[in-house]
Amino acid sequence: MKTIDYTVGGDGVAILTIDVKDKPMNVLTPDFLADIAAVADRLGADAKLKGAVITSGKSSFMAGADLKQIVDSFDEERDVAQVYGWCRTLQQALRRLETCGKPIAAAINGTALGGGLEVCLACHYRVVGDNPKTRLGQPEVSIGLIPGAGATQRLPRLIGIERALRLMTEGRHLRPAEALEAGIVDQLVPEGQEVEAARAWVLERGVAVQPWDQKGFKVPGGAGLMHPAAVQTFVVGSALLQKMTNHNYPAPLAIMSAVYEGTVLPIDKALDLESKYFTRMLMSTVARNMIRTLFLNKGAADKLVRRPKSPARRPVQKLGILGAGMMGAGIAYVSAQAGMQVVLLDTGLDKAEHGKDYSRKLLQERVDKGRMGADDARAVLDRIATTTDYAELAGCELVIEAVFEDRGIKAGVTGKAEAAIGADAIFASNTSTLPITSLAQASARPEQFIGIHFFSPVDKMPLVEVIVGEQTGEVAIAQALDYIQQIGKTPIVVNDSRGFYTSRVFGTYSREGITLLAEGVNPALIENVAKHAGMPVGPLAVTDEVSLELSYHVMRQTRKDLGDAYRPSAADAVVTRFVEEFDRRGKRFGKGFYDYPEGAKKHLWPGLAEHYPLAAEQPAPDEVRKRLLYVQALETVRCMEEGVLTHPADADIGSVFGWGFPPYTGGTLSFIETVGLAEFVREADRLARAYGERFAVPKTLRGMAERGETFYGNQRKAEQRSAA
Repeated sequence: MKTIDYTVGGDGVAILTIDVKDKPMNVLTPDFLADIAAVADRLGADAKLKGAVITSGKSSFMAGADLKQIVDSFDEERDVAQVYGWCRTLQQALRRLETCGKPIAAAINGTALGGGLEVCLACHYRVVGDNPKTRLGQPEVSIGLIPGAGATQRLPRLIGIERALRLMTEGRHLRPAEALEAGIVDQLVPEGQEVEAARAWVLERGVAVQPWDQKGFKVPGGAGLMHPAAVQTFVVGSALLQKMTNHNYPAPLAIMSAVYEGTVLPIDKALDLESKYFTRMLMSTVARNMIRTLFLNKGAADKLVRRPKSPARRPVQKLGILGAGMMGAGIAYVSAQAGMQVVLLDTGLDKAEHGKDYSRKLLQERVDKGRMGADDARAVLDRIATTTDYAELAGCELVIEAVFEDRGIKAGVTGKAEAAIGADAIFASNTSTLPITSLAQASARPEQFIGIHFFSPVDKMPLVEVIVGEQTGEVAIAQALDYIQQIGKTPIVVNDSRGFYTSRVFGTYSREGITLLAEGVNPALIENVAKHAGMPVGPLAVTDEVSLELSYHVMRQTRKDLGDAYRPSAADAVVTRFVEEFDRRGKRFGKGFYDYPEGAKKHLWPGLAEHYPLAAEQPAPDEVRKRLLYVQALETVRCMEEGVLTHPADADIGSVFGWGFPPYTGGTLSFIETVGLAEFVREADRLARAYGERFAVPKTLRGMAERGETFYGNQRKAEQRSAA
């Protein structure tokens, strides 16, 4: 067999060691499916065998299917029958295992997620090693799928409907002790003793029949239309899921439906039902989008797929940070957490210490919650040195400036820092809007000058945008990416432009929301439609959070820089009034589009109705939704057209992880592909006629639509040509 090592000891117990040779982690390959079915037949046919133990030959037990293969299949000719057949082959293989007539125990020696845990559920007994790194769970919902190897039917029959639904619809990962408490595993043993404990169960107490195959079996806690507890679970659960998903994510509801219908059927019919729901989800664009962006593209970015190959790796051991405000303080925290020595510099020691207080607060919270020891927290804090002296930057491999968005201030700190750091050190700006090429004019070594744009709050936001200036060299790009990997963030690489990619496109979202307000659209409608569309925060609320004052400052700076080339929007006048006339500057000032009463929930400012009265005729929610999403997608295409973006994956990762473009879409460019390029162009043309040139279709997009092309299809062809 290609993926399972089959050995039998003198005690008559077969040890089945899973080892998918060409994969770093065991996954459900076609070879494995064939092997597990052959193993089941072999076990059942050998009368001398007393049972079997399944374990892993790798450091983890097993994951699910090969997701890259799943996404690639979207671009091939395939039909529902093929997908359904694949799923049934998997289920039937595991079903043959659990009905082979021999007791089977799973010795879980590492993480078992998705299909890996489903293999364990098909065993009659489960032993897990007590390793703090081990996780067990069914995370398929996080990529738009449902479990497809029996979990929607075996888990409810094992631990009850309510518990099973929570685990599967939330996609939670459980530690070994939590899995034992939940009833998913039967025994917790010290790490390394899994196989022996499983073998002992086979020899001493082995039972070769699953509970659901025994006469008179009932689902723990009840199931069916007439059982009050089950009915309440589904009624309440359905309402909660509708609220959570806004009908954008079909997988959680598909899980609930599979459990609801399947738990009143015999197990074989229930498993077939699961296959049908799984097939429906796998054929959906939501699954394609989420797998491609949230798993494959993000995974490649985390592995530094955009890193230049030639520069040697140079981990940052000493980092300089100029400016101890909100951004600088956050960068200091994540860098010290990653083990770096950090020099946090500001104009006054009190300001630098105030920035360090941010780390003190976060570390104390971790200690209080039992997530970190006091000594470890103290060690992290000790790695942050506060100063006002630029000479302290000596020895830093990387310096990041996070000072106020003012060219003069940034130029000043650049010169002072470069005078103190080594000749091979890299200097980075955390600017969110000012072009890197122009900021690099203040540098004596522009080839070592780069943009590293963090998002706030730094400790929570997963994305970092690397901006390459006209003179930025490969060594600077490599150093920036190596550093981002050190702190556990996901990088995208973009070329220089005003606002780069993320700030530029995100700005269209907030401006469109403000423009709708100026047109007399009900602000509650604007905010609620945005959230129902999948944005984490409405455009008015997010403008408050970023601050109207910052929007006002950026607008004025941009107008000054561009002169006659500047194109004002309807949002400009609104922002100007809020700052200059109303003195409502955003959330941190206590008032903006919203009021923020102390100790009470925020609410839209009542004065909006007076200054921006409602239009007599309000737009349909779908029209508002399209305006908010299309304006972002179109600006992304312009970034591709101008070369700011060089790969659709960076566009999608940046939009989802940078500012929260709806994950079910896969990102701004996947959203266009989901709508269909031809249909998207037709609708954008309509929006342009109705609302203006910001919805004008770029020439490249129109040409692609006419030729039947896609962004990812073109990228794949380009890569194939390059490889040839």
